[in-house]
Amino acid sequence: MDYTNYTFHPAVFIFKAIPGLEKIQFWFSIPFCTMYVVALGGNSLLIILIWMEHSLHEPMYLFLAMLAMTDFLLSNTIMPKMLTLFWFHAESITFQACIAQMFFVIFIFVMESTILLAMAFDRFVAICFPLRYTIILTPSVIRKIMGFSVARGLVITSPFVFLVERLPFCGNNIITDTYCELTKISRLACADITANNIYTLVISFLSTGLDVFLISISYVFILRAVLQLPSRDAQLKALGTCSSHVCVILMFYLPAYLTVLISNLDCGILLGNLYVVVPPALNPIIYGVRTKQIRCLVTSRLSRLGLWCGKEEVQEY
Repeated sequence: MDYTNYTFHPAVFIFKAIPGLEKIQFWFSIPFCTMYVVALGGNSLLIILIWMEHSLHEPMYLFLAMLAMTDFLLSNTIMPKMLTLFWFHAESITFQACIAQMFFVIFIFVMESTILLAMAFDRFVAICFPLRYTIILTPSVIRKIMGFSVARGLVITSPFVFLVERLPFCGNNIITDTYCELTKISRLACADITANNIYTLVISFLSTGLDVFLISISYVFILRAVLQLPSRDAQLKALGTCSSHVCVILMFYLPAYLTVLISNLDCGILLGNLYVVVPPALNPIIYGVRTKQIRCLVTSRLSRLGLWCGKEEVQEY
């Protein structure tokens, strides 16, 4: 069918956040706003602490700073518009702003997946090749990994913009969500979106799917190396250095795939929104609580300000 005579890109898209619950959506903003504030504060604190503290200028903490930066960016890409929707019923967003938001959400997601893979590689080298750790993960290598994560995100994400821009939209501009999610935008088009679906599927396997596979392989080697350690205490200590990373991995990938499976359900909207705000809020808490060096540095600085009455010695992680 020829759409050339009456197709267009809509001037705006309209968000319908929670169909049927618009009158009480203000109350949904309270937990989302709380987690947004925690995400901003926690990730900012981690970035500043790692940047200022020279003892944290090690591969593990530099990767953590990259993770905190992606979480900070993801929160600011989605949450301001979501909160204005909940608070002021600001339902409209321009077509170009929506495409830009979609681009940055996918871009940051790919970057974060790449960083989690790099963190798995960091733990693999630290446990399987401890004597070569500083030789393998040099500052130059870390900078290259950072550059690769950005370049990979741009290369993977840029075609999505072209694939959506080329689609004709014939009047339906209602997005049943609180942010511009790729599949929901594509489904509004009055044209064949097979190319979009194929590219999305292929990229899912070659990016996050490949990352999950490589992370799993790295942990197979890590577990094998840990089980060969002579004492149980040494085994527990080695596993302890991976526990935070494992928690973050599970919190990042499992809700993502669950959201895809239930995206067509009404509850999927809320769960999808929780997915993009909960990990950025919890990641700095997980690393702050479970990483002794970061925890002790924070309490040390709070004690100097008279805000902490506890006493804890700084220990190596």
